[in-house]
Amino acid sequence: MGVDYTKDGKIAILILNRPHVLNALDIATLQEFHDAIIDFNNDPDLWVGIISGAGEKAFCTGIDLRSTLSMNEYQDRSQPLPATLMRGLEINKPLIAAINGLALGGGLEIVLSCDIRIAAENASLGSPEVTLGLIPAWGGTQRLPRQIPWCQAAELLLTGETIDAHEAYRIGLVNRVVPKEQLLSSAKEWAQVLCNAAPLAVRAAKEAMYMGLNLPLEEGLELEDALETYLKGTEDFYEGIKAFKENRKPFYQAR
Repeated sequence: MGVDYTKDGKIAILILNRPHVLNALDIATLQEFHDAIIDFNNDPDLWVGIISGAGEKAFCTGIDLRSTLSMNEYQDRSQPLPATLMRGLEINKPLIAAINGLALGGGLEIVLSCDIRIAAENASLGSPEVTLGLIPAWGGTQRLPRQIPWCQAAELLLTGETIDAHEAYRIGLVNRVVPKEQLLSSAKEWAQVLCNAAPLAVRAAKEAMYMGLNLPLEEGLELEDALETYLKGTEDFYEGIKAFKENRKPFYQAR
């Protein structure tokens, strides 16, 4: 199995499991990744997802060019790739990247598609595609300049060089840097914090953020207002208000 997919209460954990090739993705693994992400998004009992890589050396190093595609196949795209989190799938639930070791190329693009990023101290992030005569094909050229300052995105995308976890934190690419032995437990702690909030509200906040990026401010404010109106009609909203008045922890049910 190229992806270990497990469920821990309300948390889905997806581990890219090809450590012998630094968790590079072949077609079969991409399909497993696609299927796991779809299952996570459609399962009403799952509220938060964590993505990480097996082993200590790599989170993911992108497409496995050695085993996945011949040069001719890569050039003419005769073997279509499954829709991914990075391109083709819209995921409305929050995702956490637990970055252990190398996150390069498509691996960085997975990170960019996650909402919260926790990096181990040994993490390295980069987009080396230009050194192979390519550019990122899973949204790297579009997401990175939207998430960090332009000049720093340009440095990564145009040089193909990598940065370490602490530099990634400094420029706002990751939320935290933790010792590698604490990586998954830290990601689970973050996931639990997200699970403590009203899940429909968390999803609405994510939708407002992502959709609002491509809207003029006035339209973004209208979207925000529409989502707020929707949330006021949910059972979770009434539960949240009731729990606040009763000075107790709310019991949310995602409805």
